[in-house]
Amino acid sequence: MDLKARTVAPDPYDLLPDVPSFILTSVDISDGVGLPDDHVAAGANLSPALKWSGFPADTKSFLVNCFDPDAPTPAGYWHWTVVDLPATVTCLPRGVGQPGHANLPDGAFALRNDSGDPGYLGAAPPPGDRPHRYIFAVHALAGPSLGLTPAATCTTAAFTALFSTIARARLTALYQR
Repeated sequence: MDLKARTVAPDPYDLLPDVPSFILTSVDISDGVGLPDDHVAAGANLSPALKWSGFPADTKSFLVNCFDPDAPTPAGYWHWTVVDLPATVTCLPRGVGQPGHANLPDGAFALRNDSGDPGYLGAAPPPGDRPHRYIFAVHALAGPSLGLTPAATCTTAAFTALFSTIARARLTALYQR
């Protein structure tokens, strides 16, 4: 199959129930712009700094994730998922996604990405494929915890969060090799 001939996958969030949005910013990445080498697998492989504001006052926790809907699989590719971030946490510093979660707030933890490692895995699309979208999302949740363990999958977290999400913020960076 010619990877360049593939059609663009739909935006996965367009397929979910509508929820209000809030503001997600980063000093490391920008919406619609190329992902810097510091945040790709072959580069420094560091999670970008993220900061959010304007979420609903009744938010009890957050889930943060990074998803590539353009991966050459039927299910896309999960690069990062952090669950059970307290509502008092409104930013994550650069590199907090490193395995071991030493810098995550108490109670929060990272799930295994689709490569099987806990923490952040930077962009790594197939060489020669079209630009991939890396959607960084912060989900404001109605409950203090999703009730998951570190053994849960990123897909399970996304599905579980669907029923608790009261608002969502997103940044989409691009990367191509």
